[in-house]
Amino acid sequence: MEVENRPNGFDFSKRDNLLGSGFYEENSLQEDTEDSGERWCLICGDRASGLHYGIISCEGCKGFFKRSICNKRIYRCNRDKNCQMSRKQRNRCQYCRLQKCLQMGMNRKAIREDGMPGGRNKMIGPVRISLEEIERIMSGQEFKEGAELSDTWSHGYSNHSSPGNSISEGGQTLSFSTLSSSRSVDVSTYPVSCRDQCSSPKLTHSFLLCKYPLPPSTGSSLKAQSHTLSAQLLAAEDLTPLTTPMVIEEGYNVTQSELLALLCRIADELLFRQIVWLKRLPFYSNLSIKDCTRLLGASWHQLILLSSLTVHSRQILGELANITHQYTPSSLTLQGFGEGAMEVMESLNFLFRKFHQLNISSEEYSCLKTITLLNQDMAGLCNTSTLEQLSERYWSVCRDLTERLHPRRPKRFSDIITCLSEIRHTSGKMMAVPLEQLPLLFKAVLYSCTTNQNPWLANSSTSKT
Repeated sequence: MEVENRPNGFDFSKRDNLLGSGFYEENSLQEDTEDSGERWCLICGDRASGLHYGIISCEGCKGFFKRSICNKRIYRCNRDKNCQMSRKQRNRCQYCRLQKCLQMGMNRKAIREDGMPGGRNKMIGPVRISLEEIERIMSGQEFKEGAELSDTWSHGYSNHSSPGNSISEGGQTLSFSTLSSSRSVDVSTYPVSCRDQCSSPKLTHSFLLCKYPLPPSTGSSLKAQSHTLSAQLLAAEDLTPLTTPMVIEEGYNVTQSELLALLCRIADELLFRQIVWLKRLPFYSNLSIKDCTRLLGASWHQLILLSSLTVHSRQILGELANITHQYTPSSLTLQGFGEGAMEVMESLNFLFRKFHQLNISSEEYSCLKTITLLNQDMAGLCNTSTLEQLSERYWSVCRDLTERLHPRRPKRFSDIITCLSEIRHTSGKMMAVPLEQLPLLFKAVLYSCTTNQNPWLANSSTSKT
């Protein structure tokens, strides 16, 4: 997919062409207002006139959003609900324009305050709602019920859901919105809106436990079929580099909101790839949509972290690190960096070093992803016996593959499984890190990794995944 076709783009190196390329730009608390540079509308890329309904936008999009919400208008898109937004094209599809206003965080509550004497609140921030809630607004269902939107924060992402980018069976569709609403573990996202329960003691305790018992070394081996099965898993993978642009002008000072937006955009693309990957798995047709939704909803954050540590580590430790190096956190941000974030930073540093030492192959990576997906203990699954058989099968495939590729390293498989347990624990902890601390967290982690004689930083311009 070409970068230029992405609707929510922003290229640091070409600020005058907001929608031409780049990442999903969104402002958090607008903490970086001291930047004297020009501001651009996060909806269409036109010159912004200020902070309207929680986000930086132009007068045109400000008025459009207010009219749409106040008049409870219901629009229709004649394409795939993913139309390009720019100053010249913003009036071609009102549906996608309103959808992007909601995705970028325009706050409906701010409209009510704006219309009341003394009700304007210049400090009001953007609101991030789930895609399920956005769909309710776009369809008019939210207006009919008079339901209030949540004004709580969660990570946002652009909507890749289209007829070709979802999972459907029997009239049901597994897309970002169903993934959010059907999750088996209520964790919110970067990018899916399910964050609230991540810090619960029960969930934290479950991450501390090792959920990856080693399979028996004999009796269940599928060595005769392992090569074929592992090849099928590898064929389901998209190992191409991430298309989210991670380029920046030399000397450009990245703001907190810009770095946060980039992190959300990367997470968006990684999650999208997991959905496409799930559809390509050889056993996908044997699973119900309900089971697929629950499994992916419980494991997506582990899958994203695993891919960042392995097949996409060159870009993360190269291109992304170059950008985080040009972000300077404020003293207030440094003071607010909590103990939980410090713990996550240490765990991520360990994982990056460990996976660099292990040098996981693409074949091993595809097996580890499958194990992670299938190894989710939860209630409400439709076909537990099939899932148990699949889990046991791919445990054995992964072990046989590791033994075949590394016959002189008998402990390698157990080392890898230990890392999977650490990924489960760390990804759970990451969900509890406050939103505003994520840019500093990634800056600290990538700085630590890339300043310890990391070859990927120097070779980022020529490296390939």
